[in-house]
Amino acid sequence: MGMSGGQLDGQPMLDMNMTPLIDVLLVLLIMFIITIPVATHSVNIDLPQGEPPPTDIEIDPIKNKLVLASNDQILWNGEPITQGQLVTTLQETTTYAVEPELQFEPEALASYDLSAKVLQIIKGSGVTKFGFVGNEKYREFAAGGPGAS
Repeated sequence: MGMSGGQLDGQPMLDMNMTPLIDVLLVLLIMFIITIPVATHSVNIDLPQGEPPPTDIEIDPIKNKLVLASNDQILWNGEPITQGQLVTTLQETTTYAVEPELQFEPEALASYDLSAKVLQIIKGSGVTKFGFVGNEKYREFAAGGPGAS
């Protein structure tokens, strides 16, 4: 495309200026990239069907106690349950005509991470009658009493 002519003796240059051509080509390339539709391919995966959590957990219509044990167990009225069972149980309690009170009592050496997760589950379930119980036994620790380390 370029033509070379003349010498360096002040003759006009006969080469084509390529900068505007390159600019136009880059703009066209960007326009083509923008207008290409995004490829949306779906991949069908057969996922295993899980069993629904058992609903044999007894719910007291007046008050229920949720204890976090130091061995990372969640106890509902003294019976161990999983986090999935806790979700379904809390959702069931909100369907009662009079919502039962939920008493939350983490043991002294219970996992903080588990406590935070359980509190998030409780908050997300929409439970309105909720309270912390058993804090009075830690009062002497906070005051620097005889049991404080």
